[in-house]
Amino acid sequence: MENEPENPELTASADDETLRTAKPDAEGPEPLDDPQSPVAQAVAENEAEDDAQEAAPKKPEGESWLETVKTIFYALLIALVIRTFFFQPFNIPSESMQSTLLVGDYLFVEKFAYGYSRNSFPFRAWPVGGALHGRLFGSDPKRGDVVVFKMPNENSKEYMEDFIKRVIGLPGDTVQMLGGKLYLNGKLVPKEAAAPYMETDPFGITHAIPRFKETLPNGVSYYVLDRIPDSSEDNTEVFHVPPGHYFMMGDNRDNSDDSRLDVGYVPAEDLVGKAEFKFFSIDDSAVWYEPWTWPGAIRFSRMFTPID
Repeated sequence: MENEPENPELTASADDETLRTAKPDAEGPEPLDDPQSPVAQAVAENEAEDDAQEAAPKKPEGESWLETVKTIFYALLIALVIRTFFFQPFNIPSESMQSTLLVGDYLFVEKFAYGYSRNSFPFRAWPVGGALHGRLFGSDPKRGDVVVFKMPNENSKEYMEDFIKRVIGLPGDTVQMLGGKLYLNGKLVPKEAAAPYMETDPFGITHAIPRFKETLPNGVSYYVLDRIPDSSEDNTEVFHVPPGHYFMMGDNRDNSDDSRLDVGYVPAEDLVGKAEFKFFSIDDSAVWYEPWTWPGAIRFSRMFTPID
């Protein structure tokens, strides 16, 4: 038995290992050297994508800044167009329109309500044909409209500043106040007592201000305040509204600089637009450098409400 292997089991195991190494397992991963295999095709596609990304030209840093500037410019241009031709935001700084509008109300004014004039554009810069007098696509305000206009009195320190009042007299009307009552074209405008307007002064004392409901000949009704009985503004001369002009009055009748005083008659070209609705309101309890006071100062009940 001298030709018999010393350890047949070891020899067979080695032969089996040699066979397993030479022939891949059919259930294992497919060889990458086969170009038709799914694995090889996936690898090739990934490599092609990487090569395409590397070959794609990269935008210079200056070009990316230019795109940002363009985006900002277009956004500002759109905002300017909306503000000039459609809606412009305003805030109420005075008490002349209490209780309809309060200090701290923010509202949108419809610019196209009465057409366009040079006052429709920032800095009164009419872009076509130089200075424009009158209105383009103009239409007439109605009695009772709440209107933003430019202060027309050249002798006033507030000349060409934005004012907001209610349209009371139209071209050709006569307007007069007698005993705190409004007369239009010689006829008394109905005035009914309403619930008082409750107001708290800076010392925390609440006052009841007499409030009345007026109804104009076209049926528009609104509330007015009468703070001072028989004040100088409660008794006026007869005003004759000239053609192309309007007579404006504040709803806070004893605390309003309007057509009875320095404002005078308002030319049609000085109309800016019609006040449509309030979108935000905040009272004077908010302190700008104390953010924790802001939420409590918001008048939620006045937000997104129409202006009557």
